[in-house]
Amino acid sequence: MTGAPHRFSPIQRLLHWLMAFCIIAMLFIGVGMVSTVAPKYLPLILIHKTLGVALLILVLARLALRLRLSAPPLPADLPPAIKLGARLSHLLLYGFMIVMPLLGLGMLWAAAYPVVLFGGIEIPALLPQSDRAHTLLWNAHVYLGLAFFALVLLHVAAALFHALVRRDDVFATISPLPQEERMKPAE
Repeated sequence: MTGAPHRFSPIQRLLHWLMAFCIIAMLFIGVGMVSTVAPKYLPLILIHKTLGVALLILVLARLALRLRLSAPPLPADLPPAIKLGARLSHLLLYGFMIVMPLLGLGMLWAAAYPVVLFGGIEIPALLPQSDRAHTLLWNAHVYLGLAFFALVLLHVAAALFHALVRRDDVFATISPLPQEERMKPAE
């Protein structure tokens, strides 16, 4: 892979960190929504729906960029099992980032709830009302959300492993800091 970049492009890094922040927020908002009946429930739903649709759009843009611009290669000395785990976990992360908003939308449509986002933007229903489909989609959204959270934690652990244990510059490829600043020795 001679044409592979040494670092993700600035737009790829920006999207990564913006989406990381939003996904973590979404996971905690989702937990907050299902654990309350207080008046804050409705604003949480509005935020969750709006962020979910925004994240779906962003992940499609990010995936297009990833396919167009590629990704830096993993270190040659990385064991094959870890390389395979990295590839599979990234595929799963992209899969979750696409599937979760679609499940959320489908769940709302199947319950005949209007999908109204910030600014009054309404997304018309693409599924008919169905109690059975709503229950199935709700369960899938909740349980896959928990699995997604576990995968995000694994991703963070792997990033810390590369940054602090292996120190192999894998984290530097996606770091929001310029490489020169990151490489400065501690004083």
